[in-house]
Amino acid sequence: MKYAYYPGCSLHTVNNNYDKSCRAVFNALNCELVELEDWNCCGATIYMSIKEITALAVAARNLALAERIGYDIVTPCSSCYTILNKANKYLKSNNEVFDKVNLCLKEAGLSYNGTVRVRHPLDILVNDIGIEIIKLNVKIPLIGLRIANYYGCQIVRPEKGFDDRENPMSMENLFENIGAEDVYFPYKLRCCGGMLMTTYQSSSLNLTKEILECAQENGADCIATTCPLCQMNLEGYQNKINRIYSTTYKIPILFFTQILGVALGIDVGELGLEQNFYKCDKLESLYKVSLNHQK
Repeated sequence: MKYAYYPGCSLHTVNNNYDKSCRAVFNALNCELVELEDWNCCGATIYMSIKEITALAVAARNLALAERIGYDIVTPCSSCYTILNKANKYLKSNNEVFDKVNLCLKEAGLSYNGTVRVRHPLDILVNDIGIEIIKLNVKIPLIGLRIANYYGCQIVRPEKGFDDRENPMSMENLFENIGAEDVYFPYKLRCCGGMLMTTYQSSSLNLTKEILECAQENGADCIATTCPLCQMNLEGYQNKINRIYSTTYKIPILFFTQILGVALGIDVGELGLEQNFYKCDKLESLYKVSLNHQK
């Protein structure tokens, strides 16, 4: 299997541990990610509300690059995933928009015919590669690891995609099948506040605190996330939340690909785990015990 890989801006900068772990996991499962040459920013959420056709053309350029090499596009970032899917839908459903965007692409020597699907790595791992194949490749069963699986508000909404919009279960099914335990976590679709952290921080901090609180109350060893912005808000603001709310959170916030990577026996350096602020003791213990058994 081969896919066009679109990392997006954050995975090449602040969240390159997500990029590392995603590439390492797919490589371990013999699934090739071909990074798009000369990809550009998806335009993100805000641009779409200011200049729609320009924003759609910015996103569509990446779709056109993927179409040119003949693969579906996979992107780990929840925002990129949403924007590229939105652009794809608008182009396929509105002939006027389709023509205007293709006029823009023509100036760059490109065109887009609407043949590319936008995929998330979680979708590909669970539905293309399959949990049974992943189980056969597990080197370190995640026995005893209690995970709060957090999807955030973007990858399964607004329309039905690869999982249920109200109660997604892809991560629970994946991790339970390789030994982990999912904790009761009714906040798995709650918004973390997203970019509100830069404008209405008090509101965002409260939303983030509620997610951390739910995970801690239900005994999670870590929160698994699919989104770089959620990861940053949940991890990077714990000290500030502790100061404001007199709490003591030190909850590890891991990308789901980092957890899966440990189970597949990938070196933790390749997964970027040293870049996380809070170490997950249980996950590190499983990894160290496995190393000792190999000596």
